[in-house]
Amino acid sequence: MTDIHPTAIVEDGAVLGDGVRIGPYCVIGPQAKLGANVELKSHVAVAGDTTIGAGTSIYPFASVGHQAQDLKFQGEAATLSIGEGCIIREGVTLNPGTEGGGLSTTIGNNCAFLANSHVGHDSHLGDRVVLSNNVMIAGHVDVGSNVIFGGGSAVIQFTRIGDNAFIGGLAGLENDLIPFGMVTGNRASLGGLNLVGLKRANFPREQIHALRAAYKALFESNEGTLRNRAEAIAAETADQPLVKIVTDFILEKEDRRFCTPA
Repeated sequence: MTDIHPTAIVEDGAVLGDGVRIGPYCVIGPQAKLGANVELKSHVAVAGDTTIGAGTSIYPFASVGHQAQDLKFQGEAATLSIGEGCIIREGVTLNPGTEGGGLSTTIGNNCAFLANSHVGHDSHLGDRVVLSNNVMIAGHVDVGSNVIFGGGSAVIQFTRIGDNAFIGGLAGLENDLIPFGMVTGNRASLGGLNLVGLKRANFPREQIHALRAAYKALFESNEGTLRNRAEAIAAETADQPLVKIVTDFILEKEDRRFCTPA
Protein backbone atom coordinates (compact mmCIF):
# COMPACT_ATOMS: atom_id res chain seq x y z
CA MET A 1 0.00 0.00 0.00
CA THR A 2 1.35 3.42 -0.94
CA ASP A 3 1.36 6.45 1.35
CA ILE A 4 1.12 9.77 -0.52
CA HIS A 5 0.98 13.07 1.35
CA PRO A 6 -1.94 15.25 0.24
CA THR A 7 0.38 18.07 -0.81
CA ALA A 8 2.37 15.83 -3.18
CA ILE A 9 1.68 15.76 -6.92
CA VAL A 10 1.85 12.38 -8.65
CA GLU A 11 1.03 12.76 -12.34
CA ASP A 12 -1.05 10.23 -14.23
CA GLY A 13 1.12 7.48 -15.69
CA ALA A 14 3.61 7.27 -12.83
CA VAL A 15 4.11 3.71 -11.57
CA LEU A 16 4.40 3.21 -7.81
CA GLY A 17 5.42 -0.09 -6.23
CA ASP A 18 4.11 -1.52 -2.98
CA GLY A 19 4.99 0.39 0.14
CA VAL A 20 6.09 3.59 -1.64
CA ARG A 21 6.00 6.63 0.65
CA ILE A 22 5.84 10.12 -0.87
CA GLY A 23 6.21 13.01 1.55
CA PRO A 24 5.03 16.61 1.47
CA TYR A 25 5.41 18.75 -1.67
CA CYS A 26 7.04 16.10 -3.85
CA VAL A 27 6.40 16.20 -7.61
CA ILE A 28 6.47 12.92 -9.57
CA GLY A 29 6.34 13.03 -13.38
CA PRO A 30 4.19 10.78 -15.59
CA GLN A 31 7.06 8.53 -16.75
CA ALA A 32 8.54 7.87 -13.33
CA LYS A 33 8.69 4.31 -11.99
CA LEU A 34 9.29 3.86 -8.26
CA GLY A 35 10.06 0.39 -6.93
CA ALA A 36 8.75 -1.16 -3.74
CA ASN A 37 9.39 0.71 -0.49
CA VAL A 38 10.95 3.75 -2.16
CA GLU A 39 10.70 6.75 0.15
CA LEU A 40 10.71 10.41 -0.90
CA LYS A 41 11.08 12.43 2.30
CA SER A 42 9.72 15.80 1.11
CA HIS A 43 10.18 18.40 -1.67
CA VAL A 44 11.68 15.80 -4.05
CA ALA A 45 11.25 16.28 -7.81
CA VAL A 46 11.36 13.22 -10.07
CA ALA A 47 11.07 13.86 -13.81
CA GLY A 48 11.53 12.14 -17.15
CA ASP A 49 11.81 8.42 -17.86
CA THR A 50 13.31 7.62 -14.48
CA THR A 51 13.37 4.25 -12.72
CA ILE A 52 14.15 4.13 -8.99
CA GLY A 53 14.97 0.75 -7.45
CA ALA A 54 13.32 -0.79 -4.41
CA GLY A 55 14.22 0.55 -1.00
CA THR A 56 15.89 3.75 -2.21
CA SER A 57 15.47 6.84 -0.01
CA ILE A 58 15.53 10.39 -1.40
CA TYR A 59 15.83 13.47 0.79
CA PRO A 60 14.50 17.04 0.40
CA PHE A 61 15.25 19.17 -2.66
CA ALA A 62 16.87 16.41 -4.69
CA SER A 63 16.36 16.75 -8.47
CA VAL A 64 16.19 13.36 -10.11
CA GLY A 65 15.79 12.79 -13.86
CA HIS A 66 15.48 16.37 -15.04
CA GLN A 67 16.89 17.41 -18.42
CA ALA A 68 20.62 16.87 -18.93
CA GLN A 69 22.87 19.89 -18.38
CA ASP A 70 24.17 19.71 -21.93
CA LEU A 71 23.67 22.58 -24.37
CA LYS A 72 23.49 20.07 -27.24
CA PHE A 73 20.42 18.41 -25.72
CA GLN A 74 17.42 18.76 -28.00
CA GLY A 75 14.72 17.02 -25.99
CA GLU A 76 15.46 13.47 -27.17
CA ALA A 77 14.00 10.60 -25.17
CA ALA A 78 16.54 9.50 -22.54
CA THR A 79 16.52 7.50 -19.34
CA LEU A 80 17.87 7.48 -15.81
CA SER A 81 18.03 4.18 -13.91
CA ILE A 82 18.81 4.09 -10.18
CA GLY A 83 19.40 0.78 -8.41
CA GLU A 84 18.03 -0.64 -5.21
CA GLY A 85 18.86 0.50 -1.70
CA CYS A 86 20.42 3.83 -2.66
CA ILE A 87 20.56 6.90 -0.41
CA ILE A 88 20.14 10.25 -2.17
CA ARG A 89 20.58 13.16 0.22
CA GLU A 90 19.61 16.82 0.13
CA GLY A 91 20.16 18.83 -3.04
CA VAL A 92 21.53 15.96 -5.13
CA THR A 93 21.13 16.21 -8.93
CA LEU A 94 21.07 13.10 -11.13
CA ASN A 95 20.66 13.64 -14.88
CA PRO A 96 19.49 11.28 -17.65
CA GLY A 97 21.39 10.57 -20.85
CA THR A 98 21.69 12.35 -24.18
CA GLU A 99 21.81 11.23 -27.80
CA GLY A 100 25.56 11.77 -27.89
CA GLY A 101 26.16 9.35 -25.03
CA GLY A 102 23.74 6.48 -25.54
CA LEU A 103 20.60 8.09 -24.09
CA SER A 104 21.00 6.61 -20.61
CA THR A 105 22.52 7.22 -17.20
CA THR A 106 22.76 4.21 -14.89
CA ILE A 107 23.45 3.89 -11.16
CA GLY A 108 23.96 0.58 -9.38
CA ASN A 109 22.67 -0.77 -6.09
CA ASN A 110 23.41 0.50 -2.58
CA CYS A 111 25.05 3.74 -3.66
CA ALA A 112 25.14 6.83 -1.43
CA PHE A 113 24.97 10.39 -2.73
CA LEU A 114 25.62 12.90 0.04
CA ALA A 115 24.33 16.46 0.03
CA ASN A 116 24.67 18.53 -3.15
CA SER A 117 26.55 15.90 -5.15
CA HIS A 118 25.96 15.60 -8.90
CA VAL A 119 26.05 12.87 -11.56
CA GLY A 120 26.05 14.14 -15.13
CA HIS A 121 24.40 12.77 -18.25
CA ASP A 122 25.43 9.44 -19.79
CA SER A 123 27.49 8.43 -16.77
CA HIS A 124 27.46 4.88 -15.44
CA LEU A 125 28.15 3.97 -11.81
CA GLY A 126 28.54 0.49 -10.35
CA ASP A 127 27.35 -0.81 -6.99
CA ARG A 128 28.20 0.63 -3.56
CA VAL A 129 29.62 3.89 -4.89
CA VAL A 130 29.82 6.74 -2.34
CA LEU A 131 29.79 10.41 -3.34
CA SER A 132 30.59 12.62 -0.36
CA ASN A 133 29.24 16.16 -0.11
CA ASN A 134 29.59 18.40 -3.16
CA VAL A 135 31.18 15.78 -5.42
CA MET A 136 30.82 16.61 -9.13
CA ILE A 137 30.85 13.87 -11.77
CA ALA A 138 30.65 15.21 -15.31
CA GLY A 139 28.97 13.54 -18.28
CA HIS A 140 30.17 10.32 -19.95
CA VAL A 141 32.05 9.10 -16.85
CA ASP A 142 32.31 5.36 -16.10
CA VAL A 143 32.73 4.44 -12.43
CA GLY A 144 33.27 0.89 -11.17
CA SER A 145 31.91 -0.62 -7.96
CA ASN A 146 33.05 0.14 -4.39
CA VAL A 147 34.47 3.55 -5.35
CA ILE A 148 34.57 6.33 -2.73
CA PHE A 149 34.75 10.04 -3.59
CA GLY A 150 35.97 12.48 -0.93
CA GLY A 151 34.12 15.74 -0.41
CA GLY A 152 34.34 18.38 -3.12
CA SER A 153 36.15 16.17 -5.62
CA ALA A 154 35.45 16.55 -9.33
CA VAL A 155 35.77 14.27 -12.36
CA ILE A 156 36.10 15.57 -15.92
CA GLN A 157 33.97 14.11 -18.72
CA PHE A 158 34.84 10.79 -20.45
CA THR A 159 36.95 9.60 -17.51
CA ARG A 160 37.04 5.95 -16.38
CA ILE A 161 37.44 4.95 -12.73
CA GLY A 162 38.13 1.32 -11.82
CA ASP A 163 36.64 -0.78 -9.01
CA ASN A 164 37.65 -0.10 -5.40
CA ALA A 165 39.34 3.21 -6.19
CA PHE A 166 39.48 6.17 -3.80
CA ILE A 167 39.37 9.83 -4.83
CA GLY A 168 40.58 12.20 -2.12
CA GLY A 169 38.70 15.29 -1.00
CA LEU A 170 38.93 18.28 -3.40
CA ALA A 171 40.79 16.18 -5.97
CA GLY A 172 40.33 17.12 -9.62
CA LEU A 173 40.51 13.96 -11.73
CA GLU A 174 41.09 14.39 -15.46
CA ASN A 175 42.65 11.02 -16.44
CA ASP A 176 41.58 7.39 -16.03
CA LEU A 177 42.13 5.94 -12.56
CA ILE A 178 43.16 2.30 -12.27
CA PRO A 179 41.19 -0.16 -10.09
CA PHE A 180 42.33 0.00 -6.44
CA GLY A 181 44.10 3.31 -7.14
CA MET A 182 44.07 6.28 -4.78
CA VAL A 183 44.43 9.88 -5.93
CA THR A 184 44.80 13.27 -4.27
CA GLY A 185 45.36 16.83 -5.40
CA ASN A 186 44.16 19.19 -8.09
CA ARG A 187 45.06 18.14 -10.70
CA ALA A 188 44.93 14.67 -9.22
CA SER A 189 47.98 12.42 -9.10
CA LEU A 190 48.16 8.76 -8.23
CA GLY A 191 49.20 8.38 -4.61
CA GLY A 192 49.38 4.59 -4.35
CA LEU A 193 46.89 1.80 -3.82
CA ASN A 194 43.73 2.03 -1.77
CA LEU A 195 45.09 -0.37 0.85
CA VAL A 196 42.40 0.49 3.39
CA GLY A 197 39.72 -0.42 0.87
CA LEU A 198 41.53 -3.61 -0.08
CA LYS A 199 41.71 -4.72 3.55
CA ARG A 200 38.07 -3.80 4.22
CA ALA A 201 37.09 -5.90 1.20
CA ASN A 202 38.90 -8.89 2.78
CA PHE A 203 41.06 -9.64 -0.23
CA PRO A 204 43.66 -12.32 0.60
CA ARG A 205 46.99 -10.99 1.83
CA GLU A 206 48.97 -12.76 -0.91
CA GLN A 207 46.80 -11.15 -3.61
CA ILE A 208 47.38 -7.71 -2.09
CA HIS A 209 51.15 -8.35 -2.00
CA ALA A 210 51.07 -9.35 -5.68
CA LEU A 211 49.10 -6.21 -6.51
CA ARG A 212 51.62 -4.01 -4.69
CA ALA A 213 54.47 -5.59 -6.65
CA ALA A 214 52.62 -5.05 -9.91
CA TYR A 215 51.91 -1.42 -8.99
CA LYS A 216 55.61 -0.83 -8.39
CA ALA A 217 56.48 -2.40 -11.74
CA LEU A 218 53.83 -0.35 -13.52
CA PHE A 219 54.51 3.06 -12.04
CA GLU A 220 58.08 3.07 -10.73
CA SER A 221 59.74 1.83 -13.91
CA ASN A 222 60.83 3.85 -16.93
CA GLU A 223 61.09 0.90 -19.29
CA GLY A 224 58.73 1.23 -22.26
CA THR A 225 55.27 2.72 -22.05
CA LEU A 226 52.67 2.04 -19.39
CA ARG A 227 50.88 -0.17 -21.90
CA ASN A 228 54.09 -2.13 -22.59
CA ARG A 229 54.60 -2.71 -18.89
CA ALA A 230 50.96 -3.75 -18.42
CA GLU A 231 51.26 -6.28 -21.26
CA ALA A 232 54.40 -7.77 -19.72
CA ILE A 233 52.89 -7.98 -16.24
CA ALA A 234 49.68 -9.53 -17.63
CA ALA A 235 51.73 -12.27 -19.28
CA GLU A 236 53.73 -12.96 -16.11
CA THR A 237 50.91 -12.89 -13.54
CA ALA A 238 47.94 -14.57 -15.21
CA ASP A 239 47.17 -16.39 -11.95
CA GLN A 240 46.79 -13.18 -9.88
CA PRO A 241 43.16 -11.96 -10.00
CA LEU A 242 43.70 -8.46 -8.57
CA VAL A 243 46.62 -7.79 -10.88
CA LYS A 244 44.53 -9.00 -13.82
CA ILE A 245 41.78 -6.50 -12.96
CA VAL A 246 44.31 -3.66 -13.20
CA THR A 247 46.08 -4.82 -16.35
CA ASP A 248 42.76 -5.54 -18.09
CA PHE A 249 41.64 -1.99 -17.25
CA ILE A 250 44.81 -0.49 -18.72
CA LEU A 251 44.75 -2.66 -21.83
CA GLU A 252 41.00 -2.45 -22.46
CA LYS A 253 41.22 0.70 -24.56
CA GLU A 254 44.08 2.22 -26.50
CA ASP A 255 45.02 5.91 -26.54
CA ARG A 256 43.81 6.54 -22.98
CA ARG A 257 45.56 8.83 -20.54
CA PHE A 258 46.04 7.46 -17.02
CA CYS A 259 46.49 9.13 -13.69
CA THR A 260 50.09 8.50 -12.62
CA PRO A 261 52.25 9.44 -9.61
CA ALA A 262 53.42 13.05 -9.49
